[in-house]
Amino acid sequence: MQFELIAQARTLQGTGASRRLRRAGTVPGIVYGGEAAPQAIEVVHNDLLLKLKKEAFHSSVVNLVVDGKKEQVLLRDYQMHAYRPLVLHIDFQRVDATHELHIKVPLHFTNEEVGPGVKLNGGLVNHVITEVDVHCLAKDLPEFVEVDLSALNVGDSIHLSQLKLPNGVKLVAHATDDVVVGIVAGKVGAADAAEGEAAAE
Repeated sequence: MQFELIAQARTLQGTGASRRLRRAGTVPGIVYGGEAAPQAIEVVHNDLLLKLKKEAFHSSVVNLVVDGKKEQVLLRDYQMHAYRPLVLHIDFQRVDATHELHIKVPLHFTNEEVGPGVKLNGGLVNHVITEVDVHCLAKDLPEFVEVDLSALNVGDSIHLSQLKLPNGVKLVAHATDDVVVGIVAGKVGAADAAEGEAAAE
């Protein structure tokens, strides 16, 4: 998915200036990284808020257009109001096509209900990790990593080393091969009920 965000260079800085921007419906931010100097920007609040609600926006290369000039960036940080749907500040990092990115990518779990552990034996899916640190070039960055649970039975699990990553994408090294997801035994009553239904059929 391709995202484009329109921004303007921000000349006035400081708490008072940022407060005035927010009252005017824009969000103060900064773009940093690469060989260019950090640049203060402002973006339209409502457009940014809608994009932040999309999971893919957080792990995609974004086309940021600042005063008509396009550059590729990654979302690195943002601050929200404590209880209102209000973005207070946004940080982007410039992307260099020749250097690898280091970024968190969400995991999408598929076929949870059709695997034998859940469907036949009443097991429950236990999500231990929901995102992973990867490094890759910008052109290879996936929106998510898919984890197929169709073969898992009760007691089975998938570890980091077993994840199937897209070409060009590598996991950031971990000290241990942690469990990502597993199937644990469900409540005895639920298992008995499932067996009773199977026997009746």
